Formats: sequence, structure tokens, C-alpha cells
Amino acid sequence: MLPFLRSDLAQLNAYTPHPEAEGEPNLAVDRLDTNECPYDLPVELKQKLAWTYQHQIEANRYPDGEHDALKRAIAAYVTESATDSVQIDPRQISVGNGSDELIRSLLIATCLGGQGSILVAEPTFSMYAILAQTLGIPVARIRRTEAFALDLREAEAAVSSSTSTPVRVVFVVHPNSPTGNPLTRTEIDWLKQLPPNILVAIDEAYFEFSQQTLVAEIAHRSNWVILRTFSKAFRLAAHRVGYAIAQPTLIQVLEKVRLPYNLPAMSQAAAQLALTHRAQLLQSIPELMRERDRMYAALSQLPRLQLRPSAANFIYAWLETEAETENLRHQLRQLGTSIRFTGGGLRITIGTPAENDRTLQRISSQLQSV
Repeated sequence: MLPFLRSDLAQLNAYTPHPEAEGEPNLAVDRLDTNECPYDLPVELKQKLAWTYQHQIEANRYPDGEHDALKRAIAAYVTESATDSVQIDPRQISVGNGSDELIRSLLIATCLGGQGSILVAEPTFSMYAILAQTLGIPVARIRRTEAFALDLREAEAAVSSSTSTPVRVVFVVHPNSPTGNPLTRTEIDWLKQLPPNILVAIDEAYFEFSQQTLVAEIAHRSNWVILRTFSKAFRLAAHRVGYAIAQPTLIQVLEKVRLPYNLPAMSQAAAQLALTHRAQLLQSIPELMRERDRMYAALSQLPRLQLRPSAANFIYAWLETEAETENLRHQLRQLGTSIRFTGGGLRITIGTPAENDRTLQRISSQLQSV
């Protein structure tokens, strides 16, 4: 460890998206491990993006550092797609280089310098804890129930604890990754009663699949923020565009702590194009949901495999022991299907029908051969 570095960084590992990909350059793999949409942008939209780069983007100039046009487009989309009657203003939107940057900005704004800790219920999206640890922020971890709901007794004990680094942010995913379950009414009620000195960060990365959102609560709660992404349903994972929805006072703080010119011009153009053509891009969602239900029904029939219903574009499954579960993931990788081992289970992204067929066949053959 270099002597000028923080000593706690020695305990951290760099994030590795596809750890088994090394050493297998010639293996054709069905990539069902990162919850992306299996379909690329249509060719005609890629051509429009190419035209935009050629004729409208000056490569020698910085991008729009205020994201004005994109914020207006996002606000209109959030208002239109809300399940309750809401009106979102561009002043309630902050845009990040993926949701990860927004999570980091929230941590900087709330907990940095020993000001507080964060609360996560595991298993959940790993970047909350990873980003907190890179900033030297403590992480309070609680368990989930057998139904993967928050253990509210542990949660209440954590936020009530009188330590030197009290919980300042509670992170939840709606629906949760990797388990796929949306927040229950009881969990939502618990979040609502949290005091105003605790920020509630609700990650709705899978909103377009679940059609469940708490965006209407933003108008009433200054300590709530909703995070979303263009990386899933909108097929823009390569462009790294995320956004936060909150009251203007909180958004102003996020604008203070984010990096200047944080989103490249091409990514802004891609996000605006995706919103303009959202009806076309979101047409794939019904098929993906039918495929998810088909996969769930088929996997439910396999011996020893346990799973629960999902409201997202993935399914979470597990065997009796973690060792068996991780071995199944390894065997599938050898056969050409890459899925995620996390929290002791397997998170299987829904792919194309052909990818899903191969995945079912490979899982079935492995389980029946034991």
C-alpha cells in the first residue's frame, strides 16, 4: 500500500463487472448478468444519433453543463408516466453520469467528513455500500425477511442508534435488485415516518418494468429523492445517463457537488432521442414481461431450485446452499450463459426468447444431472 493513500482503501476491491470474462475471449456468452435490455437501439435511431454527432455536436466544445433540454424532456416524461397525478418541473431534476454518480453526490452531500452513515438492507444493489466505503462513510447493514422485505425491527434499531455516525441516508430499491420484490405498503409507511434529518433514497431503476413509483410523494417530502436510469428499459447502458427527482432545494445541492460538464454531449443527445422515441423503445417491455413470466413458470418446475416472483426484468433463484448456487452459476458460464451470483443467489436477467430458451435448457440439464 502506498504510504500517502488512505489505509482503509487496502480493504476494498475494485468493482469487476464480468469477473469470469477474463481468459475466455472466444466464448460466445449470453450476457444475462447486468439487467440490461437485450435489444440494441434500432438502426434508424443509431443513424439519427450519428447525424446529430456529425451536424450538431461540436467536438471541440464542452457539452451543455446545465442539461437544460434534457431536464425538460425528463420532467415531461416523469409527469406523463406517473401512476398518480403529478407535475414535475425541470428544477426537480438532476442528471448524472449513470445513477452511480448521483448516489455518490448524495453521499457527499450528506455523510462525508464523519457526518453520518448509510443504511442498506442486504441483499440489494451493491454500489450503495461500495461508493460509501470509497468515501470512508460507514455502512449499517440490516437483513431481509424470508420474503425479502426489510427487517423493520433491525431498520428501526439502526436509525434510532445514538452513535457518533448516525444514519443520514436510507437506500432502498423499488423493486429491489437482486430479489425483484417491490416495496410493501408497510415498508413505505415506515419510510414515510422517518424524521426529516434522514434522507430517503428510492431507486426506481426498474420503474418501466414494474410500473410502480413513489414519485407523487416528492411533492410532500423534502427528504425524499427518487433515482432512475436510461440504462435498462431505454437501452442506453453504453451512454451512462441517470437522473434524480426531488424537491428543488435538494436538487440545487446535487448541482453544487456534481462535477462540471459531467455528461457528454453524445449521451445527452442519446437520452433526448430515447425520450422522443419512447413509445417505440418501450414496445419491448410487454414481451420481456411475458418472457419473465414464462421463465418463472419453467424454473419453478425444476428440482431444488427456489425462487420468488419478480416485478422487474430479472428473476432471483437459489439452491439449498450458497456453494451449490455459486457452482451452478459457474457451470452455466462454462456452457455460455452469464448470470450474476449475488447475496447468496442467482440474478437471471431476462434476455431474448432464444437466450431464455438456452438458459432454461442449461439450468435444467445441470440440475437434473446431479
